[in-house]
Amino acid sequence: MKTIIFLCLFAFTAGSVYGQERPPHEIHAAMLYNFIKYVQWPNEGDGGDFVVGVIGDDNVFNTLKQWYDGKPKGSKKYAIRKLGSAAEATECQVVYVGKSKNKDFESIRTSTTGKSVLTITDGNGLGQKGSCINFKVVDGKLKFELNQGVVSGSNLKVSSQLSSMAILI
Repeated sequence: MKTIIFLCLFAFTAGSVYGQERPPHEIHAAMLYNFIKYVQWPNEGDGGDFVVGVIGDDNVFNTLKQWYDGKPKGSKKYAIRKLGSAAEATECQVVYVGKSKNKDFESIRTSTTGKSVLTITDGNGLGQKGSCINFKVVDGKLKFELNQGVVSGSNLKVSSQLSSMAILI
């Protein structure tokens, strides 16, 4: 049932980028939330907060904060945080890097290497440069790349349902 819901949401959100009824930041926020459902973190059963950090896109941050902050995620609850620097990324389970901070991705990647942090970006070539998931527009449609090596190196497990919809790199 989860797969059907995700596929429906993905189909709804991944249509033509141009002429969308929903703003791109809402689409990114909804997809980010759904990506999380299909990834496993080590020690996921521990209590505390499940921290989603956002740097470089206030609209995505505000949407995530409004829609998901404080909501349950298993034994944890979502905590949506606006990041001011790459160093803060190490305190997160997920880091979304908006286009305005793409130039800072290298320092974010360096600070999260070897940690169980799912990095999600929105920039040309950032999947190849070490982002776990990167949004990409192909033929006017929003798609996403999944860097399997980086995900594995982060000690994260991605479900086959998510992998099957991704552009694998």
